[in-house]
Amino acid sequence: MGDMRGKESRNNNANANKKKKQNYDKKDRKQENFVNLEKKTGHKKRNAVPQTPGPKPTDEIRNIILPEVMTIRELADILKVQPSEIVKKLFMQGIMMTVNQEVDYEKAEEIALEFNCIAEPEEKVDVIAELLKEEDESEDEMAARAPVVCVMGHVDHGKTSLLDAIRNTRVTDREAGGITQAIGASVVSINGQKITFLDTPGHEAFTAMRMRGANSTDIAILVVAADDGVMPQTIEAINHAKAAGVEIIVAINKIDKEGANVDRVKQELTEYELVAEDWGGSTICVPVSAHTGEGIKELLEMVLLTAEVLELKANPNRNARGLVIEAQLDKGRGTVASVLVQKGTLKVGQCIAAGASYGKVRAMIDDQGRRVKEAGPSTPVEVLGLSSVPNAGEVFVVCDSEKDARSFAETFMAQDKEKLVAETRARMSLDDLFSKIQEGSLKEFNLIVKADVQGSVEAVKQSLLKLSNDEVVVKVIHGGVGAINESDVSLAAASEAIIIGFNVKPDPVAKSTAEQEQVDIRLYNIIYKAIEDVEAAMKGMLDPIFEEKVLGHAEIRQIFKASGVGNIAGSYVLDGVFERGCQVRVSREGKQIYEGQLASLKRFKDDVKEVKAGYECGLVVEGFNDIAELDIVEAFKMVEVPRT
Repeated sequence: MGDMRGKESRNNNANANKKKKQNYDKKDRKQENFVNLEKKTGHKKRNAVPQTPGPKPTDEIRNIILPEVMTIRELADILKVQPSEIVKKLFMQGIMMTVNQEVDYEKAEEIALEFNCIAEPEEKVDVIAELLKEEDESEDEMAARAPVVCVMGHVDHGKTSLLDAIRNTRVTDREAGGITQAIGASVVSINGQKITFLDTPGHEAFTAMRMRGANSTDIAILVVAADDGVMPQTIEAINHAKAAGVEIIVAINKIDKEGANVDRVKQELTEYELVAEDWGGSTICVPVSAHTGEGIKELLEMVLLTAEVLELKANPNRNARGLVIEAQLDKGRGTVASVLVQKGTLKVGQCIAAGASYGKVRAMIDDQGRRVKEAGPSTPVEVLGLSSVPNAGEVFVVCDSEKDARSFAETFMAQDKEKLVAETRARMSLDDLFSKIQEGSLKEFNLIVKADVQGSVEAVKQSLLKLSNDEVVVKVIHGGVGAINESDVSLAAASEAIIIGFNVKPDPVAKSTAEQEQVDIRLYNIIYKAIEDVEAAMKGMLDPIFEEKVLGHAEIRQIFKASGVGNIAGSYVLDGVFERGCQVRVSREGKQIYEGQLASLKRFKDDVKEVKAGYECGLVVEGFNDIAELDIVEAFKMVEVPRT
């Protein structure tokens, strides 16, 4: 028994000694680690303040580039510091953030300064622009190309007749003429030289295409009827052509008609800075008759002369590139796109991409309905083989393979989605005018003015032009008489302009197009109000918009006379609600007889805040005593509408 106890106590002692030894070893290791740490960090004393890990502080100032939005971790990588340091700095400023939270450029710039870094914003790369970007070509590879012409003018001034007369100068059978209409373009030869005519409706020929930054035409023929003179759409056409920077040749049509006055037309054109050559100006004016064919040859010669002056050239020995004029889905042939080749030569079998559609050119048909194998610069052709219908005005490019064409279209679709999100509403509006001026991103402020009479157009134009200052130039790119139409909206969208309507309203199509295109339309009936608004917008001080909100209607059932108060209208609330202090309109037999303030609202003898439909109340209208039974009282108030 005693032996067992002795053995047990010896074992316990041995275990205790073992444990002690382990503890000593542990302490020694800890001590050793600490000594090593001291050696590494240069600490002399155990209680010395440890240094903050991280890069050594430096006074060197670095320049860095930062994106619009980034996480704290990404910012730390750019600044070459620990993310925890940024989190700590923000914490000291009272901002709680984790390393995965995002900060905007302004905040990131502030943080960067704390770490001796000067930030610059990252330049946004327009992927589509990069895809469509081209190297400059040497002059030696260039060859003369045919001019591309479009015909514009007022309705019924003879645009179509003139085009038909021009087409008839080439000897073809009627069937080919029919096909010409379908392709949207035609080629005419004169004196051995070719001219390409775009048959698309005037303005659309460039507004849609200008949105993509491309110009479809070199010369615009402006058709003006000699017996009618300059009309609203003529002015529109002039402004569209000028905005696109296109040479204008005036064709004064219908000179065979009675009452034709060529000089009067020339006189009217001078008001729009189009001065005829024989009047000392630089605008070519050719009197023509689409009916008799007189002057057509001279007009075409003038087009060639203008083209010669413009020195139009393109390289035919390269991959083709151009514009989609028109596109549609044909039951038998699939997607049919009318394209205008601008550079290079397009060949059957090549892979092309146009906007979000792509494919292999299965067949090409020229303007006379013939199948062709290739099409050079300034040649319009119908192309078969695209995967979907591209938009008119899209730029088409030839790709090396179908895979490249598909990836081009996919990039385009992705970019377009991004743009749509960004543009919900990046278009110009009066509200963001001041911020754009502040940013310095706005140098010219474009306006379109429409009014009920020409005098008003001029008055509004002149008044608005005077608002130009050192920071921004106010430009009226179009002024016209009549309702705001779709053409105005498309010009505004292409030119980032604001439409100002004076005593006119937008027509239904223009209204829906403006909503779709997010074009800002402002309507006024007092000139100085329009000027005040534009001036206030330029200073960033637009007043809030108030809109009338109808609260309810009541019928007067009985009149009570009260001394010192006047007539009290015992009324029954038909619908809605009447509120204390609202405004009211009194109508008798459907005609409004008074508008003013509601002085008091009572239920029995008590003043109340509101009375709802189905209840009776007593109304006193301020400053109006001439109330009668069965009069209808409408309650309304003005509420502020948030600016969009």
